[in-house]
Amino acid sequence: MSKDKFIALKSTAVPLSMENIDTDQIIPARFLKATTREGFGNNLFRDWRFDPNNQPLKDFVLNDSKYFGQILVAGKNFGCGSSREHAAWAIYDYGFRAVISSFFADIFKNNALNNGLLPVVVSDQFLKRIFKMIEQNPITEITVDLQNQIVALGGEQEKFEINAYKKECLMNGYDDIDYLLSLRGEIKVFERLQTASLEL
Repeated sequence: MSKDKFIALKSTAVPLSMENIDTDQIIPARFLKATTREGFGNNLFRDWRFDPNNQPLKDFVLNDSKYFGQILVAGKNFGCGSSREHAAWAIYDYGFRAVISSFFADIFKNNALNNGLLPVVVSDQFLKRIFKMIEQNPITEITVDLQNQIVALGGEQEKFEINAYKKECLMNGYDDIDYLLSLRGEIKVFERLQTASLEL
């Protein structure tokens, strides 16, 4: 499923400094029955956002009105645990377009990239700096520049790495099938050349 193109994003951020946040905390298993990707955002961090009576827990960051935006800043080892793709669906459906952390579980990272959500890996030191700046000023804006692979805020910046293929897909709003379809012209040329060589 193709998503919106991601070239660069400038937004305030929601800080979630806890480490080792696993996929069951991101989207509890009891909400995995749906077969489409829509609606999972309603249950993002469900057991942290709501009490057993479905009342918002005021101490959780997503229920704090001073924090908002399209970027989630998370503690180290985000997305560990099971391989459920629904975790990336829930984060994207809630409205986040990028997650910044100093380390992501590999399966979550790949699931995010496959679903239009950009996982940005920064150094531990830079992550601490981001958390500190958001704490001091909740409306601090962060720029995630995918084209140049830079995260910037408050005059500071850091480069991040990303697979070149996944970068191209995100920047064009492609999923794997869209990418293959984009190569139709090259594929046809290749086929003609192969056919011509066989006829010689």
